[in-house]
Amino acid sequence: MSQVLVALALPLLAAVLALYWRRQAAWLVWLAALLNLPLLAVALWQVVTSGSQPLLLSSIETELLHWQLTPLTALLMLLVASIHFLVASYSLSQWRFAGLSLYFWPLAALVQSLFFVLLLSADLLFWYLSLELLGLVAVALVLLGGKKAWQAALRYLLLSLAGSLCFLLGVALLYTQYGSFALSELTLGIVESSADPRLALWLMTLGLMLKAALWPLHWWLPAAHLVAPAAVSALHAGLIIKAPLFLLWMLWSQLATPAIAEVGSVWFLLTGSLALLAGGWSALRAPLPKLMIAHSTVAQLGYGLLALGLMLSLADPALEQAFWLFVMAHGLAKAAAFLAIGEMQLRLGGKRLTTFRGASQTMPLAMFALAVAGGSLIGLPPSGGFLAKWQLLVPLWQQSQYWPVLLVILLGTLLSAGYVFRLVVLAFYRARPRPAGFKAPVLPQWLALMPALLVWGLALFSLPLLHWLGG
Repeated sequence: MSQVLVALALPLLAAVLALYWRRQAAWLVWLAALLNLPLLAVALWQVVTSGSQPLLLSSIETELLHWQLTPLTALLMLLVASIHFLVASYSLSQWRFAGLSLYFWPLAALVQSLFFVLLLSADLLFWYLSLELLGLVAVALVLLGGKKAWQAALRYLLLSLAGSLCFLLGVALLYTQYGSFALSELTLGIVESSADPRLALWLMTLGLMLKAALWPLHWWLPAAHLVAPAAVSALHAGLIIKAPLFLLWMLWSQLATPAIAEVGSVWFLLTGSLALLAGGWSALRAPLPKLMIAHSTVAQLGYGLLALGLMLSLADPALEQAFWLFVMAHGLAKAAAFLAIGEMQLRLGGKRLTTFRGASQTMPLAMFALAVAGGSLIGLPPSGGFLAKWQLLVPLWQQSQYWPVLLVILLGTLLSAGYVFRLVVLAFYRARPRPAGFKAPVLPQWLALMPALLVWGLALFSLPLLHWLGG
């Protein structure tokens, strides 16, 4: 699996070179992102055909560091690389006009590299280090919004550090109890010993919920998106907040005893339900499009919490598939939505909802990208959002005691349709007069559309996806 190690090293090398050769920074990071796509596609094919395997670094097995490639992690790495490449391509096409700082490029490359480390390792210490560095990089990206971003970035930094502290305390407790950072050894130790990992697990969960902006610990997210450049919001919503979700699933699926899982199931079902309703309602009432999509992120992550809560109480592989399909579909849809909104705000010259009046006539491709991404957020067939929701609903139909969850999903879907159509309907009003010769560039709009098309294209690969995700 040498190509995986190369894929890990490429963005890190690009980040270092981008700091040295600033004028070529954009092209260096874009080229590294492009080269990673075939490398990770080959790695995914190999691990699917040959099974999970430890990584090799020269003649030393990095299994000593508890690094392993599985079909799930290979698929997620390919997703990360795809979103990163699309965001980098969009930024490269118009960064001179959008006012992106040159520091965006090394920071964006570091996001990809740190995410890869987190996915490949099954070790609490590596998780903490990569998660902490990823959080610091995310705060630095928000700061690229300029002077107006300082307050939001400071709030983000303080809450991110609080989340890191909670996670580190949990890691320390587990190491004290079981004498290892390796997830496999911790799982075995919990089974063989009488020590209860309850406190450590809940501390780590609190930290991850803060970092992922899961309801009700999402206070920092809307303000950060409001001031961040569009490309930064796309990276953040599409990738960065998915890292804590990955760790949350790994911890609860591997370390939770039946007694802890029972309590955790109730907690995640409750917070997931409230996230869908409260986040959807906030999105419906938001006066600014970026604020609307930010609150929508809080709501949509509620589906993942519901899937996690149900997975802890029902032994059904469809729920695990639903969780990861939500992660994939949400990442692609949010990247498309933020890029499309950012492009329209840049070209139409405004940040309020009224800016989008008549956008279907002035910027049809960007508006189409936003509408297509919104269709997946609603769950319209045959989008990736629909596939995820279907995998979640099938087990629920067979368990009559979970009818309140079905009702919450219905209400959440209606709220999603409300805020998506609020934008779409406005776009079909008669456009306001534009300066003579107004013509928005087509390439950035196409690049905003690509992740939206990919999220609908998930339906074409639904069978292999379900198989790789545990089918």
